[in-house]
Amino acid sequence: MDFEYSARTERLLEQLRNFMEEHVYPAEAVYDEQIKSNDNPHEQPKVMLDLQAKARELGLWNLFMTHGEWGAGLTNLEYAPLAELVGRSVIGNEAINCSAPDTGNMEILAMYGTEQQQSRWLAPLLDCTIRSAFAMTEPDVASSDATNITSTIRRDGDEYVLNGRKWYTSGILDPDCKLVIFMGKSDPDAPTYRQQSMILVPADSPGIEILRDLPMFGYRDRLGHGEVQFTDVRVPADHMLGAEGDGFAIAQGRLGPGRMHYAMRAIGMAERALELMCRRALQRNAFGAPLADRGVVREWIARSRMEIDQIRLLVLQSSWLMDTRGNAAARSEVAAIKVAAMEVAHRVVDHAVQTYGAAGVSDDTILARLYAITRALQIADGPNEVHLRTIARLELKKYA
Repeated sequence: MDFEYSARTERLLEQLRNFMEEHVYPAEAVYDEQIKSNDNPHEQPKVMLDLQAKARELGLWNLFMTHGEWGAGLTNLEYAPLAELVGRSVIGNEAINCSAPDTGNMEILAMYGTEQQQSRWLAPLLDCTIRSAFAMTEPDVASSDATNITSTIRRDGDEYVLNGRKWYTSGILDPDCKLVIFMGKSDPDAPTYRQQSMILVPADSPGIEILRDLPMFGYRDRLGHGEVQFTDVRVPADHMLGAEGDGFAIAQGRLGPGRMHYAMRAIGMAERALELMCRRALQRNAFGAPLADRGVVREWIARSRMEIDQIRLLVLQSSWLMDTRGNAAARSEVAAIKVAAMEVAHRVVDHAVQTYGAAGVSDDTILARLYAITRALQIADGPNEVHLRTIARLELKKYA
């Protein structure tokens, strides 16, 4: 395994560092202020439009897309350190059009979409002239098991009719959201993993009702996490993504790289938290000495350094396996890093919060926001327990 960064990655890293230092970090507070002052808090703030224009100018655009004809064509191993760097800021990924849920939606459109679907939806998503949402999770069932999905997709002549209630449908409240990818059961009598389908739904279709915007630990995301009712929503038959019954397989194809992207970003979050913790420990005195002189704080810093470096290596290994042997061969490693990366990031953030004291739980730093994100992402894209189950099953299979 050769984890040395390619010449292209090194060049992009240098560009990204400069972009983050000169443009993204200074824009974080401006971004929040503009959202507060907008009539619609889900509307794109002007500062983000400016950041995206600058990113395009620098060629820092769609770096996540491994499919060369559609995006930058980087491998997962090449993209990993870039995603880590951008993940240090909660607005970094959006600035270079590498933010969820659009990244996952663009990937499956590139992999499974028809030419017509790609022309209508993928091209404008890559251009960031529209945004999208992903409607899979449901409030009334354990959606970590996709076979539990109860929403229905029923064929009616040249159309499909959709019914069901979804929640935490990320991106649905953005005024620029024009596409919803909806997962539901199209054939409840088919074999277990052929019952589900995914279909492309125009966001302005009659019968879509946004019931409320759901927070994460009190924080409301600009894109919005909607609870959405779909009632007799009619969609043309050619909007089916792939073939009927492909929904479960597509979901696995979407979530695999998505989980890796979250893990890559988690390292950036942890590094940002560690940096803040170190600076605070050196600047803050308690009981006659800097916090940095206290053994417990030094242990937090030391363990954080070790744990971040460990998960970085696991991310690189997982990325390398996905590139060289395919997503299926890296299944255990991808599951492992989804668990480990968020647990480590959350633990590092927690130590940083403790080092800051009262300021750590306020909005004066980014730490409280990172605390909420790293905790919530231990549930999103499959809770940790599901991934641990996968790892254990694959491990036991070796000895069965």
